[in-house]
Amino acid sequence: MHQELIRELAVISDEEQKILDGQKGIDQHIYTEKKDMVIDSRKLLRRGKLIQVRPHTRFVHFPEHTHNYIEVIYMCQGTTTHIINGNTVVLQEGDLLFLNQNAVQEILPAGRDDIAVNFIVLPEFFDTAFFMMGEEENLLKDFLAGALQGRDEKISYLYFHVSEILPVQNLVENMIWTIFYDSPNKRSCNQITMGLLFLQLLDCMDRAETGGSRFDTEITGTVLSYINEHYKNGSLSELAAELNYDVYWLSREIRRKTGKTYKELLMEKRMQQARYLLVNSQIPVTDIIGSVGYDNTSYFYRKFRGKYGMSPKEYRKQWGVGVEQQE
Repeated sequence: MHQELIRELAVISDEEQKILDGQKGIDQHIYTEKKDMVIDSRKLLRRGKLIQVRPHTRFVHFPEHTHNYIEVIYMCQGTTTHIINGNTVVLQEGDLLFLNQNAVQEILPAGRDDIAVNFIVLPEFFDTAFFMMGEEENLLKDFLAGALQGRDEKISYLYFHVSEILPVQNLVENMIWTIFYDSPNKRSCNQITMGLLFLQLLDCMDRAETGGSRFDTEITGTVLSYINEHYKNGSLSELAAELNYDVYWLSREIRRKTGKTYKELLMEKRMQQARYLLVNSQIPVTDIIGSVGYDNTSYFYRKFRGKYGMSPKEYRKQWGVGVEQQE
């Protein structure tokens, strides 16, 4: 992260100075008027604003609380330790943590050099990002949909280990910079930037922890990564052998963790790839069908029409770069 921004974020705030001077615990009135410790967006957002950033308050223990907004935490430097629904998450530099409204969070005291930024985000801010993610179903979109609707989802948080992913780091830093320095036209810019961030994170699901369990990472992240890389010829039995799990047990766990069967996840990826090739190339449909792993043309056509409401040729004509030269 840019050192100028780090220096600004590291400045001791009035709240932190009181803690250093001997104040015991947080000043609850800064965050909420409610006794049940629901952090209130109205306390942290200026009137009419949909998003704000504030440096995480250091030197103090935050007791268990929830939020009436979506919180995104970015670790700029150092570490912070969070206990979410009883599960311990240690954010490292460059990590991202998304919390829905129902996640119960506790935060252990951070040191002077542990710099984190909290995004306070109202649900409607994510409208643009949700639209930009398109029609394809995925865990990130499911999490966001649940958060937008305020549902009590099993996946209460998403934790991304993305410190080495430069596009993610640049997008997050850009949002922090424009909000922190109150740049003009920042709402529309940051709504689009958030959408771009989500699109980047879709390619990083193998780096995500969901629901507070490391086991979720091994199952959900590894399964999605395997399907992304082996959607043409991969199989559940091969994946089970790689992970040293019983194939029937793994099948049940995939369904329990994702709400979908392995076959359904595989078909979604194949259809997504087929749609991409239809829109961005002039490869004949028959070749596309084979390239995504199908040898039964009639079956592919039936599934494609069922998902998109039109044939592959009609889809290409409506959305593609041009009509293919041969079928």
